[in-house]
Amino acid sequence: MLLIIIGLILFLVGFFLKPETKLMDQIRKPLLGIGVILFLAGLMSKLFVQIEAGSVGVQVLFGKTQENVLDAGLHMVNPLVEIKTFDVKTQNYTMSALHSEGDVDGDDAIRVLSADGLEVAIDVTVLFKVTPAEAPFIYNTIGTEYKDVIIRPLSRTKMRDFAVYYDAVSLYSSKRDEFQSRVVKALEADLKKRGLILEQVLVRNIMLPESVRKTIESKINAEQEAQKMQFVLQKEKQEADRKRVEAQGIADYQRIISSELNDKLLQYEQINANKELSKSPNAKVIFMGKGNANVLIGDK
Repeated sequence: MLLIIIGLILFLVGFFLKPETKLMDQIRKPLLGIGVILFLAGLMSKLFVQIEAGSVGVQVLFGKTQENVLDAGLHMVNPLVEIKTFDVKTQNYTMSALHSEGDVDGDDAIRVLSADGLEVAIDVTVLFKVTPAEAPFIYNTIGTEYKDVIIRPLSRTKMRDFAVYYDAVSLYSSKRDEFQSRVVKALEADLKKRGLILEQVLVRNIMLPESVRKTIESKINAEQEAQKMQFVLQKEKQEADRKRVEAQGIADYQRIISSELNDKLLQYEQINANKELSKSPNAKVIFMGKGNANVLIGDK
C-alpha cells in the first residue's frame, strides 16, 4: 500500500509540474516514470495475497469487513483491501504462579475462595481455537486480541464462580475432576457464542494455604504410621503363631519318644550306630554287650 501511495504522489507531482525550463522538464519526466513504476509495483504486490497454512484471512475495505474468508493458499484480491490474518490452529493461554510459565509475567495464578472460606491458587491452561467461518465476526466484535479480551477474563470468572461450591480439600483431591468438568461446560458455551471453540481446560495445579497443607501432611503421616504399626503387629502375631506351632511339635515329639522308649529300642539304636561306625576305614575296637557281657567288634 505504501508503494501505491508514493507512486501516486510522484506521478501527480510530475504531472502538475510545469515544464517552464529545460531543467524542470528533465525532472518532470523521471518523476512521472518512477511514479508509474512504483504505483504498478505496489498494485501488483497487493493484487496477490498468500495465506499461510493453519490461518485464514479477513478482508477489510475502507473499514468495512467482507464476509468471505480467505483460506490457506494464494488469492487474487482487490488491491485496496487490507488483510487481517487469524490463526485457526489450536492455541493455549496459561495462567500460572510461576513467573516464566504463563502468558503474563509474574504470579498470574487464579485465586479463588472455596466453600470453607479459604483462598486457593489454581494454575490453568485453556486450549482453544478460532472457528474459521467466524473470523469476520470475531474481528468486528472482538478484534485480534481475543486472548486478552475474552479467554483470560472468562476463564478466571468461571473458575471463581464454581470454586465456591467446593471446600479446599475436596477441590484439591476428590472433586477436582468434577470442578474441571463444570468449568469446561460453562466456558464452552460462552466461547461458542463469540466464534471460538473450547478444546480443554487443564487444571494443572491447585495450591492450598500453608495451614491446610500442614494439616493434610500430618494426617497422611499419621495414616502411614498406623499402617506401619498394623504391619508390625501382624508380623509379630505370625511369629508368635510359628513359635507356638514349633513348641507344640517339640512337645508332641518328646511325648511320643517317652511313651515308646524302652531297653530294646535303646539297644537296637546302639547296634545301628556302632554298625555304621564299624564301616569306617580307620582302625577301631567296639565293645558291645548287655550288662557285664561285652562283644568285641573289629576289622583287624
